[in-house]
Amino acid sequence: MLERARFLDAGDPLREFRDRFMLLDGVIYLDGNSLGCLPKATPARLEEVVREEWGRDLIRSWNTAGWIDLPARVGAKIAPLIGARPHEVIACDSTSVNLFKLISAALAMQPGRKVVLSEPGNFPTDLYMIDGLERQGLAERRLAERGQLIEALDDSVALLMLTHTHYKTGETFDMAELTRAAHDAGALVLWDLSHSAGALPVDLDGCAADFAVGCGYKYFNGGPGAPAYAFVAKKHLEAVRQPLTGWMGHAAPFAFSDDYEAAPGIEKLLCGTPPILGLAALEVGVDLIAEIGIDRLYAKSQALSEFFRQCLSERNVAIDLVSPTDPARRGSQLSFRHQDAYAICQALIARGVIGDFRDPDILRFGFAPAYLRFEDMAEAARHLAEVLETGEWQRGEFQERAVVT
Repeated sequence: MLERARFLDAGDPLREFRDRFMLLDGVIYLDGNSLGCLPKATPARLEEVVREEWGRDLIRSWNTAGWIDLPARVGAKIAPLIGARPHEVIACDSTSVNLFKLISAALAMQPGRKVVLSEPGNFPTDLYMIDGLERQGLAERRLAERGQLIEALDDSVALLMLTHTHYKTGETFDMAELTRAAHDAGALVLWDLSHSAGALPVDLDGCAADFAVGCGYKYFNGGPGAPAYAFVAKKHLEAVRQPLTGWMGHAAPFAFSDDYEAAPGIEKLLCGTPPILGLAALEVGVDLIAEIGIDRLYAKSQALSEFFRQCLSERNVAIDLVSPTDPARRGSQLSFRHQDAYAICQALIARGVIGDFRDPDILRFGFAPAYLRFEDMAEAARHLAEVLETGEWQRGEFQERAVVT
């Protein structure tokens, strides 16, 4: 399989982009779901912002370097990568904060309805944000298994909120079908794109989605804690009212009025002063992903994951796949269930194969097609086979749980 991998790498149309990322020798990085690799252009860009724009030009850079427009500019660059128009996306805050804004806004647009419908096992922050609003008496949380979501849509549901690609299993929802069903029931829809955007096609406008959020540090390679982004469909831009009425979301923030007046467009989703260093780093990652192209990334993602499965099969690795077997029904990841998944993950990390563990028993490998090779798949499969065959994971140092994994 290693010979086959090298043949595939030689014909990979994206192979040149691997050199655009900082990758360590001896490390196979399969954790793109949690933190994408560092683009080589990012340190130079950050140094430019720090030394020249901040260090030399100081406060003038809000105008001369375009800092004030950075949230809208980066948002406009993300927009075509998620099937949106430039004026529908803004880069700001965190995914959690943007979820709070848009859940609140959706509820305010749906008088007489308070139910936010989601599924059990959705990413925790998505569910926690509903809980917070429920404690304030503004929302009512309802959970339904994904097979019963459409049946759970009734005239009490204000908002259907789902994660497009599940963070544990990698299973993707049919965005068009669920959005249509929600609209037929009079509900709005909010999609979390954190495990989709930058790795597989998303068509928010084509699916008539109402709202979406996503993070910048996974497949957009924006760095740890990178700013997130928020999408509001054009048809809702006038009506939407977000609850965090900070000064940057004001129609005229530098008029310093005592009274709040929301900006007329997507800028109303802004709150506090934009994090310029984070946005500058995110812009580098977004530009690189846009240069490669989502369709090419998706094609390679599917090929990588299928090749990894073939490599495991060739080595007779017996581990339960929990991701869909059909690559068209999953994101850019494969997840496996094993009662000792944590220890196996730690043993692999010690060998230089960095995947991740999700409680209680999920071993997850994220395939970032911008920089991974087929050779990486073959070698990762070899390491996993050896760890399982030898019982290496049973060593004491791999059993002790760390606070962060």
